[in-house]
Amino acid sequence: MTQQKVLITGATSGIGKQLALDYDKAGWHVIACGRNQEKLAQLKEDAPEITCLKFDITRESQTRDAIGQLKVIPDLWIFNAGDCEYIEEGVMDVALFDRVMKINLYGLAHCIAASQVHFKAGQHVAIVTSIAGEVALPRAEVYGASKAAVTYLGHCIRIPLERKGLYVSLIFPGFVQTPLTDRNTFPMPMRVDCDFASRKIRRGLAKKKRDIYFPFLFTGFLRLIALLPYPWQHKLVSYFIST
Repeated sequence: MTQQKVLITGATSGIGKQLALDYDKAGWHVIACGRNQEKLAQLKEDAPEITCLKFDITRESQTRDAIGQLKVIPDLWIFNAGDCEYIEEGVMDVALFDRVMKINLYGLAHCIAASQVHFKAGQHVAIVTSIAGEVALPRAEVYGASKAAVTYLGHCIRIPLERKGLYVSLIFPGFVQTPLTDRNTFPMPMRVDCDFASRKIRRGLAKKKRDIYFPFLFTGFLRLIALLPYPWQHKLVSYFIST
């Protein structure tokens, strides 16, 4: 049997790292991507069979060169890399806005642009977005906007890629315990750990699910809120979700 291959961006921390370790344990050839050489070296030490690929997704030329020269072409592409910063009291910080958009949105665009030369029928493309992109949440002006854009991009690119015979999945986590969420100073309802997140993602991708939401109750609740008129959404979010 041919060994299955997966490329994962943002593989040195959080969900991406757990996915890399779990796919490696399952016998996949894992290409773990990140920009921190020290963290990539530690991942390699923990799982020697993993192939590490160092580049910064915010730099288009680095991304194009690294992915464009792949010797092993993945069956599964997981575009997971992202970052989160919050706006305080609705006071816009343009530098913060620029940082988050460069990573979450432009970084994804760079990865897709570099990878598409390798795309072919039967492959699977997975994009990690967030439930935060589907409903307005306190302090999430920038993060939510970036993930709403990522979701829109994912839905749009799904149309031509599926016509070419590829599978496309969008992944919508709620709160997951990672170094990013460990910095949060507000309540995080139904937060799950990376083991749970990896398990849900891998099971969903194995079933070729188009949209993967978890945890079910939290993301389901927010999806229901998102169906309501905006004034109702704002009242419910203000009531149930504290900053």
